[in-house]
Amino acid sequence: MAAPLGIHLSCRRLTRTVFRTPYRTLWGQDRKKQEEIMVPENAVEMKDEPILECPPPRSRKYIPPEDLQSRLESHVREVFGTSLNNDWQETSLEKSQLKFFLLAQLAEEFGHVVPNSRLHQMRSVKDVAHFYSIPVQDGTKFDEISARQLPSNLKISWDY
Repeated sequence: MAAPLGIHLSCRRLTRTVFRTPYRTLWGQDRKKQEEIMVPENAVEMKDEPILECPPPRSRKYIPPEDLQSRLESHVREVFGTSLNNDWQETSLEKSQLKFFLLAQLAEEFGHVVPNSRLHQMRSVKDVAHFYSIPVQDGTKFDEISARQLPSNLKISWDY
């Protein structure tokens, strides 16, 4: 039993002498003193973070133009070129690049974008024409109800 006790004592002494760090190196005088930096009064403060601004609310109101078919046909002929059939509405949109160019041009001209959730439904130009022929109202059900002619005993008060 003396042998294990002797090994334990020698290991303890070894850890005390080898792994022990003097206190003054951590908390004593050897630490570098931090110098204060003087900032001029007229210095402009620079921020590293970009300024986030809330974009204006997007208007979803869309009324299809009267000449929708002719404008749509001109864009389709411009994008697809000579590979277009006589029945331009049956043109397939399988090629993603051509589909992107067509939808980007139409979104820029009409100010109405096909949402990401409906992109997979745009398989032909006919589907695109159907999407752009549907008007979109920018309002809630309460706006629609208040715009109707209401009975005399029913009033909608927005200032509550």
